[in-house]
Amino acid sequence: MARKRYDDMVAAGEHHERWLISYADFITLLFAFFVVMYAISIVNEGKYAVLSEALGDAFGGRGAAPQVNTNVEPVLPLSHIVNRKRLEAARRERERMEVLAKDLTATLMPLVKSGQVRVTQNARGVSVELNASVLFDQGQAVLQPDAREVLGEVAGLLKNDPHAIEVEGHTDNLPITNEQYPSNWELSAVRAASVVRLFIEQGVADARLSAIGHGATRPVAPNDTPLNQARNRRVAVMILATTPEPLLVQ
Repeated sequence: MARKRYDDMVAAGEHHERWLISYADFITLLFAFFVVMYAISIVNEGKYAVLSEALGDAFGGRGAAPQVNTNVEPVLPLSHIVNRKRLEAARRERERMEVLAKDLTATLMPLVKSGQVRVTQNARGVSVELNASVLFDQGQAVLQPDAREVLGEVAGLLKNDPHAIEVEGHTDNLPITNEQYPSNWELSAVRAASVVRLFIEQGVADARLSAIGHGATRPVAPNDTPLNQARNRRVAVMILATTPEPLLVQ
């Protein structure tokens, strides 16, 4: 039987290469799929336009590409937002503590100038360090009348403040000789408690207060001269700064 000519087959409606049409459609859809995957990996105006044009080409140009709002602010990661708020809270807290330190310094200025009181600010908060001679008789833990007046002014600044307060008692390294306090530990702790009790009487909430006795374990100067020993006999009122919440989102 004679073979049919190719022109005769075409004329008769026979086409053995119709698979090319399906193959071309498949390649077009596969191209569109990869364009979509690439475009959604990082969304921006340029890639969004590529996606719109590719979809339009793939589906015969049906539909117009939607307009992109170029005025939309970029979306920040949640960790960045949380960290920025934490830093802002820390900045505001530092400023509050600076104001408190200035107010305390102004209130205690005569004693600050004479070197009997020292007001400082550090990462923990604000420290008001008072020489023990301003507050107590030697070897005693009962506040002198003048000391009650000075501490009353400090309490007036602190009673409406929300921060926690640690009152620390410190001594020199000379062993105590009276029978009322067996060691410098007891003396330093009772002195701190005396200041705490006065603060409570002056309206400072007792839940904010702690009394700590350090004895001679934390000197600010070597105990090698009477002057340095006098510096080590002190009470420190520590107003603790509020620490921002830790960053939980990474």
